[in-house]
Amino acid sequence: MEFLNYEFLGNSITDYVYFLSSFLVGLLLIIPFRLFISKLLFRLFGKDNNEDDNKKFNSLLKKPLQYFLTLLVLYFSVKFISLPEFLNSTEEGSLNLAKYFDKGFNFLLLITIFWTINRSIDFVGYKLKNKALETESKVDDQLIPFAIDIAKVLTIVLGVIMILGNVFDVNVTALVTGLGIGGVAFALASKESLENLLGSFTIFFDKPFTVGDTVTLGGVTGTVEKVGFRSTRIRTFDKSVVTVPNKNIISTELDNLGARPVRRVKFNIGLTYETSVENIKNIVDDIQKLIDDHPMTNQDGRVRFLNFGASSLDIMVLYYVDSPDWEVLIDAQQKINFQIIDIVNKYKCEFAFPSTSVYIEKN
Repeated sequence: MEFLNYEFLGNSITDYVYFLSSFLVGLLLIIPFRLFISKLLFRLFGKDNNEDDNKKFNSLLKKPLQYFLTLLVLYFSVKFISLPEFLNSTEEGSLNLAKYFDKGFNFLLLITIFWTINRSIDFVGYKLKNKALETESKVDDQLIPFAIDIAKVLTIVLGVIMILGNVFDVNVTALVTGLGIGGVAFALASKESLENLLGSFTIFFDKPFTVGDTVTLGGVTGTVEKVGFRSTRIRTFDKSVVTVPNKNIISTELDNLGARPVRRVKFNIGLTYETSVENIKNIVDDIQKLIDDHPMTNQDGRVRFLNFGASSLDIMVLYYVDSPDWEVLIDAQQKINFQIIDIVNKYKCEFAFPSTSVYIEKN
């Protein structure tokens, strides 16, 4: 076994065997250790967690914990070998690879730690959102994503500060003192970002809308899905997502359709000129009764014979659906439309359509 004592780059073959063996064994132990650590951390979030919560937590922390443990395995495995002297010199102007290795390890380790913290914040947000769904108030639905975004931003800022101080040897205290609060704000965020942040605070305190409201903003109509740190997401009726910067929301005219207690429906129906006066009166009365008796409309509906059109006798139908919800509106509207057709057919009358009469004179 003399060959095990053979040295290469300042290390014996035995040293390299120990390094490789410890690294491979460490890699095999990563998965059970990751599951063990994940289980311990999961218990910190309370006892009311279910299986779905457990799956969500594991999926969020799988990658950061795996990278974290891989770094630890690599760090302790490398302890079995040493760098050659020409790469580990402490003399001024010489290459000290060990120093850069330590700094690189600290850099990656801090990233994985704060990555894990951010993923844990995501899980807290997931739990709080589920609890918010059980309440009637929409304020918590809007506040929770915003608070989670702020917590994640603060975590990132803290991570950057620790990396600057521990890896790049920056005097963070002197840096913050030199810049001042205004300088830090300017360094961390542009003018536009600050405007978006102020816009988000305005949305929360002024409450022009809440999550779930249907709004029209700058030609876009849809349902508010999330009010974030920088922008607000609106889901349009064709299911696309429009992201609007918060600074634009507070400076643009906004129509909160969800704040309306009712939805108005107004249209005309045209009957042919062959329709008798008696049938017009009967149709008007029956449609009025239909609207008055419908469970989803209020008593402010009006049905009137108003106009003599170019091709039709026009009856105006106006009613209000007692719900701001768009789905409820179109369901009620469809049922009423079908019943209007039945009423017209009951009196054997016909709907008019644009037509032109041509008279030919004999010479």
